[in-house]
Amino acid sequence: MAYVADLSFLSDPARLLGSPPGGHLAIADENATRSDLENMLESGKRLQFSLPLVNDPAVFASALFKTPSATPSIDFSAAQGFCPPSASSPAMAMKKGTTTLGFVYKGGVILAVDSRASMGTYISSQTVMKVIEISDIILGTMAGGAADCSYWERHMWLLCKLFELRNGEPIPVAAASNMLANIFFHWRGYGLCCGTMIAGWNAKEEQPELYFVDDKATRLKGDLFSCGSGSTYAYGVLDNEYKWDMTDEEAVELGKRAIYQAAHRDGGSGGVVRVFHIYRGGWRKVIAGMDVSELHYEYAEKKGVPSYEL
Repeated sequence: MAYVADLSFLSDPARLLGSPPGGHLAIADENATRSDLENMLESGKRLQFSLPLVNDPAVFASALFKTPSATPSIDFSAAQGFCPPSASSPAMAMKKGTTTLGFVYKGGVILAVDSRASMGTYISSQTVMKVIEISDIILGTMAGGAADCSYWERHMWLLCKLFELRNGEPIPVAAASNMLANIFFHWRGYGLCCGTMIAGWNAKEEQPELYFVDDKATRLKGDLFSCGSGSTYAYGVLDNEYKWDMTDEEAVELGKRAIYQAAHRDGGSGGVVRVFHIYRGGWRKVIAGMDVSELHYEYAEKKGVPSYEL
């Protein structure tokens, strides 16, 4: 017997938006502002992850991406574990490319990211914001599937805001990162692709903190992380020059140069470099967007060599 899925919902996405029991459905899109999210929270709405109307969304998404072109229907007779869901369901193959990094030093935490969104050799954007505000003292980075990271980190912002309203104090960095890890643990096997860093200032311990969380619910605390296809190049710079007692200027320069080197050598990374500094009491955007190509000529001039020799 062949299982056939109706793809008409692609032209009518509203079909996916039902009313879950106990509340209305609220979807935070990429244009949602912080005030929009606050309104969602205050109005009693809750976010819910929308899934295709099929028995196994993971297998459906995998088969859809393997189809050369959008057709009225897809034959799932050969889809392993289509009904019911199975741990052996094929994972969605995603072509990823990015470079994000973070490190702790005596002055706080530095987060540096590129801005390219790509799928294989196709570059869809050079202006993606890969650092997401989670609270006034916590930031998150995104690497992997842009939609997955953006959705869940925005959702986590709502949960962190709810924590503040209930407890009358900011959520600790460790609790925020653990919350994200728990979310990813719940959705394991559904094809999520996320590699995030959660960074902030621990007000009780008076020290900066940095956590790495991925879609398998792995959660690691450390002083230095890099994630993405260009991370090996970034690690080459960081491992060579990172030290705890750097000044703020040295730390910003290290983050900027590590992202540049990764973007220069990795085809999946590029666009502009953005650097954020998290310190006692808050965070600031140090570099809003510095073009990688301009940095290339700047570093070549400083070394006194032709740009093609870098």
